[in-house]
Amino acid sequence: MHHSIEINSLSFSYPDGHQALTGVSLHIAPCEKVALVGPNGAGKSTMILHLNGILNGEGAVQVCGLPVHQKNLGRIRAMVGLVFQNPDDQLFSPTVYDDVAFGPLYQGLAAGEVAQRVEEALSAVGMSDYVRRVSHHLSMGEKKRIAIATVLSMKPEVLVLDEPTAGLDPRSRRSLINLLAELPLTMLVSTHDMLMVRDLFPRTVIMDEGCIVADGPTQELMSDTVLLEAHGLEKPN
Repeated sequence: MHHSIEINSLSFSYPDGHQALTGVSLHIAPCEKVALVGPNGAGKSTMILHLNGILNGEGAVQVCGLPVHQKNLGRIRAMVGLVFQNPDDQLFSPTVYDDVAFGPLYQGLAAGEVAQRVEEALSAVGMSDYVRRVSHHLSMGEKKRIAIATVLSMKPEVLVLDEPTAGLDPRSRRSLINLLAELPLTMLVSTHDMLMVRDLFPRTVIMDEGCIVADGPTQELMSDTVLLEAHGLEKPN
C-alpha cells in the first residue's frame, strides 16, 4: 500500500542562498485530507512545488509510489492536480471548455474521451453550464472552480491546492468548501483560512521557518492556543 504523498528529509535552498526547507518529512495516506498551515515564508508553497517536480531539493519525494524524477514527471503531473492561488495562472484558453480539455488533449486522448473528461470535471465542480463561457469574464469563485476542473479532467489521485478560498466572498467560499468536502481524493491544502481547516480537514500540518513543527489531529492542534500563537496562527472561533 503506497502513501499518496511521501516526503522524506526534504531540504531546499533558493539560488540566493535562502534555505526554504530543512529536513521536511510528510506522509499522507490515500484519500486523506490534510491542511497545511503556517505564516508566510514558512515553506508551504516551496514544499508543494516539489510534489510535481517544479522544484527539486535534497531528499526523497514520492507520489502514488512514483519517485518525483525527470523521467516520471509526465505521469506525476497527471496524478497530482496542483491548483495555484491565482486561477488566472491556470486559465489561458479562449473558453472554459478549452481550458478544461487542455490536459487530456495534451495526454493524447481521443476527442470523444476528452469531451467526456471535460463534462465529468465541470459536473464535479458544479459548472456544467459554463462550458462555452470565456474564462476571464468569470468571477473569482467561478474561476477557482474552473481551475480545479482543469486538473480534475486529468483524473488525478491527489489534489494540492494553494490558498483556495483567498479572495472569495462568503457564499463562494462556502460553496468551494462544500465542493472540496465531496471530492473523493487525497488532498493537501495550504491555507490561512483556519475556519476551513477546522471544518474540512481531520489532520493539520503546521510549518514554520522551513520545518514541520506540528502534525496531528486538527481538533487537538486547534485547541493548543500556545502552539498556534507561537507560529502566528489564530485559533478559529
